[in-house]
Amino acid sequence: MLGWLQALMPKEERFFDLFERHAAISLEAARSLRAVLDGGDGVRALCAEVGKKEDEADVVAREVLLALRRSFITPFDRGDIHALITDMDDAIDQMRQTVKAISLFDVAVFEPNMVKIGDLIVESAQSALEAMPLLRAINTHAAQLNSAQEKIARLEEESDQLYMQGLKELYHKHKDNQPMAYIVGSEIFGHLEKVVDCFEDLGSRVSGILLEHM
Repeated sequence: MLGWLQALMPKEERFFDLFERHAAISLEAARSLRAVLDGGDGVRALCAEVGKKEDEADVVAREVLLALRRSFITPFDRGDIHALITDMDDAIDQMRQTVKAISLFDVAVFEPNMVKIGDLIVESAQSALEAMPLLRAINTHAAQLNSAQEKIARLEEESDQLYMQGLKELYHKHKDNQPMAYIVGSEIFGHLEKVVDCFEDLGSRVSGILLEHM
C-alpha cells in the first residue's frame, strides 16, 4: 500500500536543480583554476576566486543534504543522492586544495603539463555539467550518460599520462640544484591529477545510478 502511494506522489524535482547548480559552479571554478595556470600577476586573485566558488558549492551541497532529510519521495535512491553530491563536492574541494598549495608556495609559473591537465579539468567539469540535466529522465538519456562517463574516463587516462610525464620532466629539470622546486611542483601536479580523478569518480557514480534504473 505504501509503495503504491509513493508511486502516485510527485518526486522531489529540486534535487536536479541543485545538482545542475553545483555542476555549474564547479565549471566556473575549473575555468578560474585553468586561468591560474597561465601564471602572472593575477594568480593570487584567481586562487581566491576558486575558493569563493568552493564556498558557493558547499552551500548547494548542504541544501541537497537538507532536502534529502526533509523529502519523503526522492528521484532515486537516497544513498545514491548523498554519494552523488559528495563526489561532486570532492572535485571542487580538490580544486581549492590545489590553489591553496599554489598560494602557500607563491607559485606564479607553471609547467606545460600542468596547463594541459588544467584543460582536462575544464573538459571534465563541462562533461559533468552536461550530464546533470540528463538525470531528470535517466532511462531516456542512457546513451548520452554512458558517453559522458566514457569521455571523463578517457580524460582521466590522459591526465594520468600527463602527470607521470610531468613528474619525470620536473625531476630531470631540478634534480641537480633545485630539489625544493621539484617537491613543490610535484605537490601541484598531484593536486591537479586528483581533481580529474574526482570527476572520474563522479562519472562512475552516475554510471552506477544508471545501471540501477535499467
